[in-house]
Order: sequence, then structure tokens, then C-alpha cells
Amino acid sequence: MRLTTQTVNVIKAIMNRPARGVSGVEISKDTKLASGSLYPILMRLEKAGWLSSEWEAGDPAELGRPRRRFYRLTALGQREVNAFREALTPNFGGAAWVLS
Repeated sequence: MRLTTQTVNVIKAIMNRPARGVSGVEISKDTKLASGSLYPILMRLEKAGWLSSEWEAGDPAELGRPRRRFYRLTALGQREVNAFREALTPNFGGAAWVLS
């Protein structure tokens, strides 16, 4: 998979909240990406198996807003991130911080 700067930023935003997952709204705030750029990246990462997602529990009427979809890095996604870091380190020295 090609990791653009935008894709790396999305992955970093998700990695910052691993326990509960992160909503698209939160990722958008963290990355400053508009929904038209963000959601295709999320769909591509999910299709590749790097992310899993699930809908928030609850009735939208009770929540007072539409339900949110929460994204988490999968085990495969974590392995791929680790491989990306390892590939960067020999070529760029301390560049492994990109996904840390």
C-alpha cells in the first residue's frame, strides 16, 4: 500500500487512541483533513485489512446526533506500520518517528 503523508497522518491519529478507537470526526480534527479526503483513506485502509471499524452503540435520537463509526488499527495494520518504520530507519536514520 502506498503511504502518503495524509495516510500516515490518519494512521497516527488512530494510533493515538488505540483502546477505544477513534471516530472520523476526531480523525478529521487531528489531521485537518476534509471528509472528502479522509473517508476514502479510511475505506482504503479498512479494505486492505489495516483497520477495523464499528458503529457506535445507541439510538441517534437518544444520542441527539448521528451514530459515529469508530476505527481501530488491526493486528495486520500494526505489523504493516512496524514494517514501514523498520524500512524507514536504515534509509532515513531517525525517521521512524513518522509513525510513533
